[in-house]
Amino acid sequence: MSGVLSLGDPHSVLGPHPGPDGTVVVRAWRPEAAGVRVLPADGDAVELTPAGEPGLFEGRLPGALPLRYRLEVAYTGGETFEIDDPYRFAPTVGELDLHLAGEGRHEHLYETLGAHVRELDGVAGTSFAVWAPAARAVSVVGTFNGWDGRLHPMRSMGSSGVWELFLPAVAQGSAYKYEIATQFGEQRLKADPFAFAAQPAPGTDSIVHRPAHAWRDDAWMQARRSRPEVHREPMSVYEVHLGSWRRDPGDPDRLLSYGELAQQLAAYCTDMGFTHVELMPVTEHPFDGSWGYQATGYFAPTSRYGAPDDFAQFVDTLHGAGVGVLLDWVPAHFPRDDWALARFDGSALYEHSDPRRGEHPDWGTLIFNTGRNEVRNFLLASALFWPREFHVDGVRVDAVASMLYLDYSREEGQWAPNAHGGNEDLDNVAFLKELNEVLHAREPGIASAAEESTAWPGVSRPVYLGGLGFGFKWNMGWMHDTLDYFAHDPVHRRHHHHELTFSLAYAFSENFVLPLSHDEVVHGKGSLLDKMPGDRWQQLANLRTLYAYMWAHPGKQLLFMGCEFAQQREWSHERSLDWHLLDDPGHAGMQALVRDLNHVYRDQPALWQRDGDPEGFEWLDPNDAEGGTIAFARWSDEGHDVVVCIMNLTPVPRDAHRLGLPRAGRWREVLNTDATPYGGSGVVNEEVVSTEAVAWHGRPVSAQISLPPLGAVWLTPEGQGGR
Repeated sequence: MSGVLSLGDPHSVLGPHPGPDGTVVVRAWRPEAAGVRVLPADGDAVELTPAGEPGLFEGRLPGALPLRYRLEVAYTGGETFEIDDPYRFAPTVGELDLHLAGEGRHEHLYETLGAHVRELDGVAGTSFAVWAPAARAVSVVGTFNGWDGRLHPMRSMGSSGVWELFLPAVAQGSAYKYEIATQFGEQRLKADPFAFAAQPAPGTDSIVHRPAHAWRDDAWMQARRSRPEVHREPMSVYEVHLGSWRRDPGDPDRLLSYGELAQQLAAYCTDMGFTHVELMPVTEHPFDGSWGYQATGYFAPTSRYGAPDDFAQFVDTLHGAGVGVLLDWVPAHFPRDDWALARFDGSALYEHSDPRRGEHPDWGTLIFNTGRNEVRNFLLASALFWPREFHVDGVRVDAVASMLYLDYSREEGQWAPNAHGGNEDLDNVAFLKELNEVLHAREPGIASAAEESTAWPGVSRPVYLGGLGFGFKWNMGWMHDTLDYFAHDPVHRRHHHHELTFSLAYAFSENFVLPLSHDEVVHGKGSLLDKMPGDRWQQLANLRTLYAYMWAHPGKQLLFMGCEFAQQREWSHERSLDWHLLDDPGHAGMQALVRDLNHVYRDQPALWQRDGDPEGFEWLDPNDAEGGTIAFARWSDEGHDVVVCIMNLTPVPRDAHRLGLPRAGRWREVLNTDATPYGGSGVVNEEVVSTEAVAWHGRPVSAQISLPPLGAVWLTPEGQGGR
């Protein structure tokens, strides 16, 4: 390695420096050049002479600093090039940036580190900055210098561990990496952790990108910042994997672009009534089979479907259609790919050095060391980046349970207790609290949700009340109990009635999302339809009733793509959903039901205003295990509106099922899963249901209601608003 390259501060040797007698000494570093001349902006060209070390040239010019000049570089083949000398420019990273990053408080860190197209002293180029504190030397390499690490050694910014260099003429679209010389004599070629764009897989280069999208969603963003708490709004989420939602029918191997997906998905969600889409991770990732959950680019949308500006257009289009965009985001772990974050500067930089904390036993990945300020700052900046720069409306944090416990998936002896002797990961707990405090304070109206499957208390409670500060927690208990119940043959369900009602014992302990996500239709679990018992008609009827129960239950709902039309096959990321199933009336009926569930849900505030308030829920009949029915009411603010949900979980229709109702008067059926347009048998309440002065279920009035087989009925008082 050359002496210049091994310097922590090549600028102390290269570029312009004060010389004797009012002159300026210029040194240039051009390996393999035959000669170099300095071309001052004012004055005559000056030939530089070799300065001892091969590739180092030196000369003296009249004048004073600052000196503006270009270099003319000649090679033995006769080629001559003019370039701006990167070593004549001042640092692009300021002291305040370094101070905030060192403390873990630089919320706009992505504006400082990474590659940024800019103009310095009238010269266009790109500034590069990377954190690599254990490196002996760092160079920028790329298409602009033939990937030659000798040409552009970077400047160390001292104890901060940041290395910096401005390269003139490097423009949008240039591919680059960092060549890192470690303390152990290794040469490591690394992608930029803060890159805004990346080469399509299997390529691994970072790409210089300058955002250029002109946003059109000002009204949406203003409404988001000023709206009330998100958990008091309707939220019906459609979970999507962009690569397999739809593909080109004429070329099933071709992925649709962000632009194509935006138009089709916006129209579909609008028609279906979903309020939000939740995207499985679009952060850049190398392996399709990880579905994005093993990310290497925490500031770059995946290039599989287009450029970063195309993703911005995707979000803009959905906002224009009135659909929010949520992202899955993974701060728990990252892959071991040698060109990415793993042992970035030759040391355990982003990960824990202790394998008991730094290696994930289930996924073969590495675990972020959030006890380190700079790593915590990296993740906090990423979480803020997506709502700020891409206007996304929230993040769902993946694998939170694995972050909270030191012994997650570990046997005795494979983990070390915390300072208090417990199994809680105190660093991650502190990080998650800070994440939510900062996210909600800086981006009002943002939703944050935790995929957390344990009994950790207060996941969705404010930090000042002792919680983790998330806006929502996925209700994994509800999901498991409900699917277990519906998997039972109806003849046995009376023995499992509590599986359906138990969730109300804790439904108001958190702000819950009820998830029927991709996790339930992969890894040999089959489809939701296949989980239902009985023949095909009964399977469809059971699934329709499950959805009606889910939409009426306290909590927001999330449904994975394809489940809305009862996809039969288990989901695969390698193919499109089976849209041809909609030619079958049963599947088309399922889609029609989900569409109506969404629209009725949005029209009825009783179904979403008080999801976290036990006063907004009332059991009407939770104990009819032998009859296989349950009934409950949902109330809006101050009890103005009410929706009653009655379910018959047996295949036997009930022509005159008596139910105590919360109000006297006339009630109308606003939804019935057995209606013929949905593929049902048509056991519906066509006439208005009128109460009688017959005490029932502890209420002074009751009514006789037709209950369909394996069906659910929603009733509202006549005259109540909505569809």
